[in-house]
Amino acid sequence: MNFTAAAETLPDDSLTRAQAGDSEAFAELVAAHEAMVFSLAFHFFGQRERAADVAQEVFLQLFRALDTIESQGHLLFWLRQVTSRKCIDELRRKRLRSVSLDDIAEPATPAPDPLLGRELRKLIARLPESQRIVVTLRYQEDLGPEEISHITNIPLNTVKSHLHRALRSLRRSLEES
Repeated sequence: MNFTAAAETLPDDSLTRAQAGDSEAFAELVAAHEAMVFSLAFHFFGQRERAADVAQEVFLQLFRALDTIESQGHLLFWLRQVTSRKCIDELRRKRLRSVSLDDIAEPATPAPDPLLGRELRKLIARLPESQRIVVTLRYQEDLGPEEISHITNIPLNTVKSHLHRALRSLRRSLEES
């Protein structure tokens, strides 16, 4: 699912107003992008609490870095990049290599999930973190390999390789089950 539509409903000056210290404008920015940030983290971890914690950290970091944001498009790119990096950092910090998805509730906002099925979500959670973030950005955020490369700071051919390996692994695991 692509969340760029939410950003399009923002008033054009909301970023400028937020940068000038308008707390209502900052709340508008958060409201317009929180579903995308939460969804990206949720699909990475498969846990609502961890996704909410990451989202909170992302928006706190945005508040601190608001003056560096150049445009609404840059804001969307920045949020995806920071969310992706925070997910990977959180995973490394906790030293967790797999996530139990038995107690997961679906996201509160009803959104079509291109990665359907509980079994597939379990398999994605078992992928190495580099493959998991690429699959999440590709199929949850509907980003192309070039955009993923730019967001994650991973070379384009490496992104394609991670995506290819992840899909091959998922196909193989689905065939076995």
